[in-house]
Amino acid sequence: MNERITRERVAAARVLVVGDAMLDRYWFGAVERISPEAPVPVVRVDREEERLGGAANVALNAKTLGAQVTLLTVVGQDEPARKLQQLLEQQGVSTLLGHDPQLYTIVKLRVIGRNQQLIRVDFENAPDHEVLHSMLADYERVLPDFDAVLFSDYGKGGLTHIPRMIELARAAGKPVLVDPKGSDYTRYAGATAITPNRAELAQVIGAWRSEAELLARAQTLRTELGLEGLVLTRSEDGMSLFDAEGHTQVPAQAREVFDVTGAGDTVIASLAVMLAAGVPLREAMPIANRAGSIVVGKFGTASVSYGELFPGEAP
Repeated sequence: MNERITRERVAAARVLVVGDAMLDRYWFGAVERISPEAPVPVVRVDREEERLGGAANVALNAKTLGAQVTLLTVVGQDEPARKLQQLLEQQGVSTLLGHDPQLYTIVKLRVIGRNQQLIRVDFENAPDHEVLHSMLADYERVLPDFDAVLFSDYGKGGLTHIPRMIELARAAGKPVLVDPKGSDYTRYAGATAITPNRAELAQVIGAWRSEAELLARAQTLRTELGLEGLVLTRSEDGMSLFDAEGHTQVPAQAREVFDVTGAGDTVIASLAVMLAAGVPLREAMPIANRAGSIVVGKFGTASVSYGELFPGEAP
């Protein structure tokens, strides 16, 4: 194991997560009949579960690895916001929460029957204003206390001011990681690295027909945005890093895939913790790839512990 990656170094790493937080709700039940009203299964709910989602799940992933984590986000003034804060406190994730009465805290409700997701219902509203603007001062105030900044963009309106936030972090010498959304990546210019999946990257550079074409387009985008690295998550094909040294790829770790929900959260959280602990991006990527491979073997939005990621090290 790289000597820079010790439990002590990870425990000392301080990560600030900024982005769109969500509450994931699960209703589990038995499916024993079809509704007489419509050709749909009737689920008799016998268990409910609530988990952190979105940027809150990213923060949880970084915390589960052993780092010190603070989540900066804006939520509504509603019951899901209170539940979100309660879950974050239970997990030991510090919070800088803004409360906006015009905002619905995002809830994703998944109904599960016979171990299969039958339907997902989303509760959210599109903000008509910049919800994080009021927290720019808080962000600037706490920035010196962290070793890395992670932006988790779910396209829900919480990161309109991300260019300014990236600029402040880079001026302070902090590595910046971004999980991007949408087709305009210019707002992520100057970040240390971005971590799109294949579909997200294709939205920006177009579909590629060969590895050579992907390399050329990815490096062009990286150069245009002034990034140190572009980390492409490739599902069953592992991960690729495009940086000034060229291109390196790590294969996916062979294991049964149970649920890919939140795997991208695990990958970027692992990268952020490693960078905060002083590990270079090229060395951090295979570790993040391993973390993503572990988490897809778990159900729902899940996370990976330090012991799972580095099983050979004594506690």
